Amino acid sequence: MSLRARSLAAMSTTGTEPAVDGPEPAVDGPAPDSRAVSLSPSRASDFKQCPLLYRFRVIDKLPEKPSESATRGTVVHAVLEQLFDIPRGERTPEAAVRLLRPAWDELLSKRPELAELFADEDGGVRAEELAQWLTGAEKLLERYFTLENPNLLDPARRELYVETMLEDVEGGLTLRGYVDRLDVAPNGDLRVVDYKTGKAPGPQFERAALFQMKFYALVLWRQHGRMPRRLQLVYLGSGDVVWYDPEEADLLAVERELRALWEAIRHATRTGDWRPKRSRLCGWCDHQTSCPEFGGTPPPYPLSVIPTQP
Repeated sequence: MSLRARSLAAMSTTGTEPAVDGPEPAVDGPAPDSRAVSLSPSRASDFKQCPLLYRFRVIDKLPEKPSESATRGTVVHAVLEQLFDIPRGERTPEAAVRLLRPAWDELLSKRPELAELFADEDGGVRAEELAQWLTGAEKLLERYFTLENPNLLDPARRELYVETMLEDVEGGLTLRGYVDRLDVAPNGDLRVVDYKTGKAPGPQFERAALFQMKFYALVLWRQHGRMPRRLQLVYLGSGDVVWYDPEEADLLAVERELRALWEAIRHATRTGDWRPKRSRLCGWCDHQTSCPEFGGTPPPYPLSVIPTQP
């Protein structure tokens, strides 16, 4: 079941922490050599949305323009991660806002191409637009404090890399991803928390939104033998909290779906048959000039193709 609320009582997160550290990520997607292959929730969602989009991102690695909204999400996530470095009782909206500009500066130092988001024609900074963008991020951070009280929380992990191997899949398949926050209750119950800077989807789209969380729950369950008690999405754009308490049958169904999805990805990789799937999401796609649905032509396929049997 799920719940929408303006606020949600915090689950205590004191107690013994499970061993939840993991190695660095494997290669995303089917690899033409002997390296491990992996699937993240984002790339799984890409293939479900449009197989050709998956190809463009994983195989062709076509560049995509940075967006203000995605970049703001990255900065807000960084602030919420750093917020818990501040002692309890001092985690205030003002403290979070003070972390914002340093987080943006740090991101900019790592990804200097993001400067083009607010660059003028002469290479300077459009200061007013940057200030408005930062103000938008401040509002998201302030709204966070209406949804949770971080002074009652001691997360077990933040920005946690998780992975598990499905060894019985041909060639092996690593499921991997990053969990924004993992809370552990005194009785050992796990809560997986993910921050979203957009608005909560309508009830008819909640299943798609929860796919990522069920993916993480499956990985943690397979990795550590303990099923998360609660999956929680915190939507800062609309001030909603959506939670779901998974059952074993749910996660087994997700695992079956991922196995079938991976087989479809392997088939497309072998045959080069990456079919576009037109939807309203195409309006946000950077690759229309390479998409047959919009009169474009994909780049030459870089992998060897195995002819299909007649």
